[in-house]
Order: sequence, then structure tokens, then C-alpha cells
Amino acid sequence: MSITEILFWFLSVLAVGGAMLLVASKNPVHSILYLIITFFAVSGHYILLNAQFLAIVNIIVYAGAIMVLFLFVVMLMNLNADSEPPQKNRLLLYSGTIAGCCLLLVLVAALKQSSTTSQLVEMGGGDAGLIKNLGMALFSDYVFPFEISSVLFLSAMIGAVVISKKEA
Repeated sequence: MSITEILFWFLSVLAVGGAMLLVASKNPVHSILYLIITFFAVSGHYILLNAQFLAIVNIIVYAGAIMVLFLFVVMLMNLNADSEPPQKNRLLLYSGTIAGCCLLLVLVAALKQSSTTSQLVEMGGGDAGLIKNLGMALFSDYVFPFEISSVLFLSAMIGAVVISKKEA
């Protein structure tokens, strides 16, 4: 086994384990932390696929900004088992179990129908997802739309400051 295969299997186990712990956890703060672990594992898969830009955006946007926002919202709402009303509805449990089994049946049938090929994916080869190529395209072919969008963002920031400023 090569180092790429070992990393792939490690990241796969980490992602699936984090997702399972996310669903199984009763504490919402722990669920959010498990989701962050899952996002980091998915970012590792992006790096293995030579898509560094997607990996960095996934870490910054999802694991960094959105999950921290979720964490603050959950912590501010102070969700715990004491404030939650007791649920004694067994119908929801049975319908959820039946829906989950139906989903599993559909997934197994879809995977059984899918064609399996023996082609290996070249990992780490080529330069399709490199940030250097994105930068070259952005600052050569799309420099004018990029500058227009930066002026638009600047005017939006100035407008937000003007609107939020109190009149003295």
C-alpha cells in the first residue's frame, strides 16, 4: 500500500466516523465539533485529489466561519436536555426507522446497479486544481471583472458604514 492509499483510508474512516458521531451525539456542541472534524477529513480528500483551492475554501468557509457561527448560536441558546420537553411519541421512532431502512435499500440497489470499472484514478498528477492555475486565469483572462467586483465590494462596504453611522 502506498502512502496515498493509507491517507485515503485514514481520512475516509475519520469522515465516516465523524459523521456517525455527529448523528449519534446527544449534545449539540459535540455534534458541531464532530461536523468540523468531518469537514477537515473532506478537505484532506480534496488535497489528495490535487484540489488545494477547494480544500482551503472548505476549511476557511465551512469549518472556520459557518461552524463557529453555529457553535456560538448553539452555545448562546443554551440547549440542554432540561429545557427540552420529553418526547413519548413512538410513531416518530418507527417512521424514522422505516424511512432509514428504505433509504438503505435504495442505496444498496443503486450501488448494485452501478458499473464497476477497474480503472485507477491518478492521484496527485496533473495540475487541474492548483491554485497557481486559478491565479493565472484570474489575473490574466478575468482581471477586468475581478476589478469591477472589487470596486462593487468597496462601494458596498462604504454604503454599510454610511447607513450604520448614527446622525449626531
